[in-house]
Amino acid sequence: MELAHSLLLNEEASSQLGEVQKAEFIFEWLRYLEKLLLATNRADVREKQKALVEQLLSLLNSSPGPPTRKLLAQNLAILYSIGDTFSVYETIVKCNDLIRSKDDSPSYLPTKLAAVVCLGALYKKLGRILANAFTDTVGNILKAMKSAESQGRYEIMLSLQSMLTGLGAAAAPCHRDVYKAARSCLTDRSMAVRCAAAKCLLELQNEAIFMWSTDLDSVATLCFKSFEGSNYDVRISVSKLLGTVLAKAVIAKHPGAAASRQNACRVSLEEVLELLGTGFLRGSSGFLRASGDMLKGSSSVSRDVRVGVTQAYVVFVSTLGGAWLEKNFAVFLSHTLSLVSQLNSKATQTQTDAVCCRRCVSFILRATIGGLLGEKAQIAAAKDICQAIWKLKKVVDAVLSDGNLETRLSSTDVAASQHVLVCALQELGNLIHGLGTTAAPLLQESSTGLLDGVISMTLHPSVSVRLAAAWCLHCIAVALPSQLTPLLDRCLDRIATLKSSPEAVAGFSFAVAALLGAVAHCPLGIPHGKGKIVMALAEDLLCSAAQNSRLSLQRTQAGWLLIAALMTLGPAVVSRHLARVLLLWKCVFPASPKDLETEKSRGDSFTWQVTLEGRAGALCAVKSLISHCGDLLTEEVIQRLLPPLPCAVDLLTQLSSILKTYGSSLKTPSVVYRQRLYELLILLPPETYKGNLSAILKELTAELTAPDAQAAASACLLPALCHPDDLLILSPLLQETDHRFIEEQLLLGNGVACGSLEYDPYSVYEKDVGGDSVPKPLPPALSVSNSASKLFGVVCAHVEEAERILILEQLLTSIKHSKGARQQAVQLHVVCAISNLLKYVAGSKQSLGPEVRRLVLTLVLGALESPNPLLRCAASEAWARLAQVVDDGAFTAGLAQVSFDKLKSARDVVTRTGHSLALGSLHRYLGGIGPQHLSSCIGVLYTLSQDSTSPDVQTWALHSLSLTIDSAGALYHVHVEPTLSLITMLLLNVPPTHAEVHQSLGRCLNALITTLGPELQGNNTSVSTLRTSCLLGCAVMQDNPGCLVQAQAISCLQQLHMFAPRHVNLSSLVSCLCVNLCSPYLLLRRAVLACLRQLVQREAVEVSEHAVLLARNSRDLAADANIKEVGLEGALLALLDKETDKSLCQDIRETLHHMLTSMAVEKLSFWLKLCRDVLAASADFTAVTCLDTTQEEEGDRGDDASVLTSRSDGKPHPFSNPRWATRVFAADCVCRIINQCENANRAHFDIALAQEMKKSDSRNDFLVLHLADLIRMAFMAATDHSDQLRLSGLDTLLVVIRRFADIAEPEFPGHVILEQYQANVGAALRPAFTSETPPDITAKACQVCSAWIASGVVRDLGDLRRVHQLLVSSLMKVQAGKEALSHLYNESASTMEILAVLKAWAEVYIIAVQRHKSHKQTSKTPINSEDSVRSGSPSADCLLDLVCADLGTLSKLWLAALQDFALLTLPAEFASQLPVEGGAFYTAETSENAKLHYHSSWALILHAAALWLTSTGFTDPDEGVANLSRPVTPTSMCQDSSSSGAAVKSPEDVYTDRFHLILGISVEFLCSLRSDATMESITACLQALQVLLDVPWPRSKIGSDQDLGIELLNVLHRVILTRESPSIQLASLEVVRQIICAAQEHVKEKRRSAEVDDGASEKETVPEFGEGKDTGGLVPGKSLVFATLELCVCILVRQLPELNPKLTGSPRVKAAKPQTLSEEGSRLVTAALVILAELPVVCSPEGSISILPTILYLAIGVLRETAVKLPGGQLSSTVTASLQALKGILTSPMARAEKSHAAWTSLLQNALATVLDCWSPVDGASQDLDEVSLLAAVTVFILSTSPEVTTVPCLQKSCIEKFKAALESGDPVVQMKTYQLLHSIFQYPNPAISYPYIYSLASSIVEKLQEIDKRKPEDTAELHIIQEGIKVLGALVTVAEEQHRSQLVACLLPVLISFLLDENALGSASSVRRSLHDFALQNLMQIGPRHSSVFRNVMASSPALKARLEAAVKGNQESVRVELPSKHAKSLGRNSSIQLKTHFL
Repeated sequence: MELAHSLLLNEEASSQLGEVQKAEFIFEWLRYLEKLLLATNRADVREKQKALVEQLLSLLNSSPGPPTRKLLAQNLAILYSIGDTFSVYETIVKCNDLIRSKDDSPSYLPTKLAAVVCLGALYKKLGRILANAFTDTVGNILKAMKSAESQGRYEIMLSLQSMLTGLGAAAAPCHRDVYKAARSCLTDRSMAVRCAAAKCLLELQNEAIFMWSTDLDSVATLCFKSFEGSNYDVRISVSKLLGTVLAKAVIAKHPGAAASRQNACRVSLEEVLELLGTGFLRGSSGFLRASGDMLKGSSSVSRDVRVGVTQAYVVFVSTLGGAWLEKNFAVFLSHTLSLVSQLNSKATQTQTDAVCCRRCVSFILRATIGGLLGEKAQIAAAKDICQAIWKLKKVVDAVLSDGNLETRLSSTDVAASQHVLVCALQELGNLIHGLGTTAAPLLQESSTGLLDGVISMTLHPSVSVRLAAAWCLHCIAVALPSQLTPLLDRCLDRIATLKSSPEAVAGFSFAVAALLGAVAHCPLGIPHGKGKIVMALAEDLLCSAAQNSRLSLQRTQAGWLLIAALMTLGPAVVSRHLARVLLLWKCVFPASPKDLETEKSRGDSFTWQVTLEGRAGALCAVKSLISHCGDLLTEEVIQRLLPPLPCAVDLLTQLSSILKTYGSSLKTPSVVYRQRLYELLILLPPETYKGNLSAILKELTAELTAPDAQAAASACLLPALCHPDDLLILSPLLQETDHRFIEEQLLLGNGVACGSLEYDPYSVYEKDVGGDSVPKPLPPALSVSNSASKLFGVVCAHVEEAERILILEQLLTSIKHSKGARQQAVQLHVVCAISNLLKYVAGSKQSLGPEVRRLVLTLVLGALESPNPLLRCAASEAWARLAQVVDDGAFTAGLAQVSFDKLKSARDVVTRTGHSLALGSLHRYLGGIGPQHLSSCIGVLYTLSQDSTSPDVQTWALHSLSLTIDSAGALYHVHVEPTLSLITMLLLNVPPTHAEVHQSLGRCLNALITTLGPELQGNNTSVSTLRTSCLLGCAVMQDNPGCLVQAQAISCLQQLHMFAPRHVNLSSLVSCLCVNLCSPYLLLRRAVLACLRQLVQREAVEVSEHAVLLARNSRDLAADANIKEVGLEGALLALLDKETDKSLCQDIRETLHHMLTSMAVEKLSFWLKLCRDVLAASADFTAVTCLDTTQEEEGDRGDDASVLTSRSDGKPHPFSNPRWATRVFAADCVCRIINQCENANRAHFDIALAQEMKKSDSRNDFLVLHLADLIRMAFMAATDHSDQLRLSGLDTLLVVIRRFADIAEPEFPGHVILEQYQANVGAALRPAFTSETPPDITAKACQVCSAWIASGVVRDLGDLRRVHQLLVSSLMKVQAGKEALSHLYNESASTMEILAVLKAWAEVYIIAVQRHKSHKQTSKTPINSEDSVRSGSPSADCLLDLVCADLGTLSKLWLAALQDFALLTLPAEFASQLPVEGGAFYTAETSENAKLHYHSSWALILHAAALWLTSTGFTDPDEGVANLSRPVTPTSMCQDSSSSGAAVKSPEDVYTDRFHLILGISVEFLCSLRSDATMESITACLQALQVLLDVPWPRSKIGSDQDLGIELLNVLHRVILTRESPSIQLASLEVVRQIICAAQEHVKEKRRSAEVDDGASEKETVPEFGEGKDTGGLVPGKSLVFATLELCVCILVRQLPELNPKLTGSPRVKAAKPQTLSEEGSRLVTAALVILAELPVVCSPEGSISILPTILYLAIGVLRETAVKLPGGQLSSTVTASLQALKGILTSPMARAEKSHAAWTSLLQNALATVLDCWSPVDGASQDLDEVSLLAAVTVFILSTSPEVTTVPCLQKSCIEKFKAALESGDPVVQMKTYQLLHSIFQYPNPAISYPYIYSLASSIVEKLQEIDKRKPEDTAELHIIQEGIKVLGALVTVAEEQHRSQLVACLLPVLISFLLDENALGSASSVRRSLHDFALQNLMQIGPRHSSVFRNVMASSPALKARLEAAVKGNQESVRVELPSKHAKSLGRNSSIQLKTHFL
């Protein structure tokens, strides 16, 4: 293929290739040439132009295939547009000659077609340059068209379209000719030609004015004709033409000069709508024919015309745009509704017709109002619809008030209004559903009277209107949950009051049922008690049904409907009423068969109608119970459900005889009854009706073979049984499209109605499947056969084999004996039943006997050759399922063989398609049918797929081949190459008009790419050839005009990109995706987004850049996608706003999320602007609708809101009126952007750094610089009308507060940047606390409030009060109790609100206390200057003061909430102990829902309650008030809140209860941490425990109850094991420390009291307290100390695994370098060591002996493992901790206790030896330990233990050696630290310890100091060493005995004097020498006076010293005088006194 990449075709290479390869080669060359020509220099092109033209024209003659000819034509056109144009006329002449040629042979056809395509391309590209030859060319082409076949006509139409595009107005002379030709093609029998003609005419109308002026009528009629017998593509193309032309006619109101030439007449909107209406109502027939038909009474409008016209309406309005629709909405609405009004009785002669017409009108309204209008305009539209409803109501009322009953129902006016009302009500419902809570102002407006209007319609005489009104109420309730309860109350009330009106009972029961169905969509629910009211009402209706025959039918139906709807509320509500429902169910059927017989003999047709209605209702209610309340179906309940079933089945068998007796009026009720029973039986397990299986089966068989079966039902029954992939190929009508809603009716055929609500009123409460659209149950006759075939599968699988055979034979004979249409219908039903049977048998792993197999096979084989394609498809599925069930290789092979034989012999399309699909299905279900059959199967399918006479056969065979490839997997590799060349050949040769063949080819290619998988990345020749072929196949499909083929191409490229991303050209793929983003084909849009979603996961940045580049460079990029302005991201957001398909929206969201994740940080401003634009687009709307809509106020309002909503830029807004859902998405994106920035540069959250980096490079962009925007967006969202958006806005605000609260404002030190936005935050929060705000918003706002107060941003008391006041208002609401809370929602909603309020207060209180504490600590420290105290104080104290004002109330509420939580978390077995009426804040019925809310808020409440309890100090309740910061609350407030029995309980009991409540909740939570437990909860819980144990009383409780302490420790141990977070582990350790403190206190107390009791004299007999008692044994599980040790070891070994001898293999640790731990690790180790050091005190002396070795081992181990050398001789924090711990252990009283003294001494000696061993190298390798740390440890031992530990000679000697060695160390730091340590040892008061060291080390210290004079120190390190040495000698002087002191002073003085400098040297000396000089001088001044005699002696004996001293003193005086005469006056005085003394010498 590389040879194809040249400017001229490499003919030599191409001539050597085979036919297929040659075609591929040429196509590849043409593709390459197209890119190359555009990139090549013009001169080079001209040079080779002649040769190129010749090559291209020779290709033209060589019969090129469709894609090749298209490319060839494009290349010719590009070549001429770049190169010279003089030979272009020759080319045109050649093409014309080729077209004129008389050769009609098929082989010559491609050349002719290629010539036509070339002409089109040349004219399109070169345009007016070729105007001269234009008329001849057109004449020639049109002449050729007369004799052309369909492919020729198709290409000629497209070619003419291209010519018109290129020439524009210059083509005027030929307009009429082209118009005539296109007219005839528009009604061509080939659908592709119709589409092409529509495109041609669409191009023509741009210039041909006559089309939308004089010839407008004929164009419209022509389009109506074109719709007849059309397919979906034709309807799309022709409706686009018709809609555009009509829109043009309306817009062209002011005919300009051009129009006047054509004497264009003005066309009014009414005329245009009239035209469309004619098409809708009369179809394509002329007026005369239509009127004739009207007389005959036959309907002549075929459904496809009506559907086509419906689409044209939508195109017409869309073309004119949303603004136009807003202006003309009233006219448009009245016209659209008039289409179904029965005054035009043509459209709605039959019920079926009426339903279809209503669908079309609903579609027009939904697509225009829902698709084009923004929210503001939609609200206006809703008002218009309301007015229309009121008008019709007046008509109905007028008729009904005539009084006379007989005339009333026959009145035509009422009937006329019903369909209009249904459409209006459904659209109103949909509108409000879409608007959500933004529709609130609409309902509040009294002038519109929306609710009254809708509710009044529930009384309409027509049942369909009543149901539509009920559904509209359902939509209102879902959109506005606050309306649900009032509406429900209103309807229930009306039923009760109007019980005697049949319409009222029926209508309002529908409404109640619909509203109950809405509860599932409203998370806040309805009050629990409503269920009781509904149940009582239903019972009442059922019981009173028999009282009045006029009402009995309605009451029966209403009663059961209400019960069935009640079941949707779920087990919590239904459980209360279950017994009554079961009783009613039992009573509705006769008790025995005998009773049924007597029933039959009594009664008339009316009573039977009521009976059947009642029983069907009861069946439906039980079905509803089973599907919605599965949890209630215990064994007992099921047993109570079963008894009526046999009777229900008996009645089923009797129905036919009842019908005969009582006439056909019972027909519908009996069908409904059968359907209900079947549906219920399908849900129940077959075992429950074992005894009735045979009877049911007989009935089902009769049902399936009934004589009046409808064949047209295939479209309802079969799709469910076919594989969805097959349906796409077989029936374009089954594809998902945007027009599915209206296209469905074409599928069903003319006789069958599409689904509609009135066919099954019970569906009004079911969860609607299709999103927001109305439920569409099918007519009973269809649904009953559907249910029957499903049930047949279940029942037939459970009967005896013999019976099964009998039934199947019966079915077979009934098919044989029926004829024509009836035979088809029976066959259809039977195949459905058999499919269901096989499906069920396969699912339940049963098997079928040989005879049954034979019968099934015969039945299925017949259907495989049925003319109905859907039936063939279902049969092939059943065929494969049969093989799957039998699961036997030989049987499968036999089936395959049957198909092979049929395919070889048969020639008819039906057999060939059916059996080819059967082969594919076998592969799909069995994963291939063995390699031996694979080749023969592929061979057969290859042959079929090349049968060009029948595209159907090709399509089915290729589809089957794709299934084979998919399932064969690796086995297919041998066949890949031939298959790929077959696919390529077909792609290059199949005409583009056969789109379905191309689709199947695409599926095959996709399957092949999947099979090859990652191999496609390879580089060898064979792989690259395969890859090139795949890419070439994709390119052909991308160029195909069929949108679904393009969708296949995109998904193939997507697969290729997944496996071999380097080889897919991203730029061209992205361009293809962008162009199709707004395609009218849903499946193409889905493919585009699925592909985009995959691309942006890897290469978001590249995709985005490519999209923008393409948008800039190309003009024809989809106009809808505004990529140039807002980038691909903005285009996707705009698409998300328009799109209605759920899966597509999900893909768009995910794509945007991936793009945001990859790019938000780099393109920050861009993303924030996008979100801001979307959110700001709604701001103007919000500002207006938050008041009444009077004009004046609107004007005034502007300024107030303009602060946050005005947009300064005058540019048009990129997002016009985005829906609330899009705005919610934008708000969520803002939060995601903030999270993304968190993981990026820290400058995003540091304003000073951000500004600095922005200065250095202006391209830098940081989040903190956009803070104003973030606040503004959060504000706009939080104050919107949409509740969901308010929640998102508050969420965003919360994120902003949490992330930005701590960022300082650099310009105003001491302030934070958020302070300037206080007003905005307050304004955003305030609306959320109004009384009508839903509880979920208030709850979220409380969270934001507490976060805002806790953030510390608000410093000023006034500002703080404002926000605090909001919380106070909600607290008052909570205090007011149940009365104040709203009764609109479920009780659990108020629980949520109350807990949110309490949680918010808890958070604020916790923060206030923490600030108060830290403030107290800072004010204690004297460093703090006054002003800083002042600035900190207001926020610290005033916050606590503010909270304390309500603390009394709060504490009660907190404790009550905790008590509730404790009750709710009890295991199920304690349910009986729970309070019957519920807790303080929840009711017993809603406890399940309430649990969730308690789970999310208990932790902070627990922490706050613990803080409050400790602040009162667990003292007497009355004293508790005094401990509050301000004793504001009355005493009673602080008393017990747990129960009313406060008077009875003693304070001690109250405290114990509270203590156990808090402890119990904590332990329960911590001991079983769920994986979803949040860090906040765990932290809060541990902090609560810490706070609790800070106070003596709880500590005494824990200390005295050892089991409790152990349990707590074990729980904390588990927390530490399961949670890695260091903060949680530290908090746990803090609690452990407090528990040990508590135990210590307890032991001390017991010892003290024992000593007091026993008196000092009997000291010896005092019993041992503490763990270990007399034996020293610690029992695991019973010992507090042991539990603590376990926990500490766990922490230490985790941080330092080397401490565990098991891990390291031996008790002696291998030499390992000491390590530095992380900061967190160090803190954990420190905390553990602190706890360890405390343990011995908790033990008895014997106990302490048993734990001491462990503690010492761990402490020394930590020392050894972490003794790292740090600069400056610092000790690491862990070393310090271990030294502290050692000190704590060594000074423990246990070391001195007489019982343990000896053992302790020997253990401590061993420990010291271990420390000393650390110096010795292990295993010959020296450890790199820090000597200072070890010496410090040795010093701790020396100073902290009793003398007998360290004075053992060997240890003492070793210690002294270590010090000696350290003194000699080369490291100055070590020397200095050693001096410091010796200093402390020398000063030790006990001579036994200090003297040996002094004797051994003093002399060497003196020597070292004497050396220094010779060495002159020059650096600070040496200086420090000398200073420390001097200090040590100074210490020796003070320690020494009197007689030796003089000798020491005599040693010291010369050393000091040697450091002095004289006045000359002093000036020039270095700073180090000067410091030394000063230091020595100072010391001399101190020593001189103290030891004056020695001083004098030394001076006298050494004149040199004396002289040196004097010179130094004089020098010092001089320098001091020069430097600072005043400052050192005191020291000078002292110096002079010494000087005097020296003179006296």
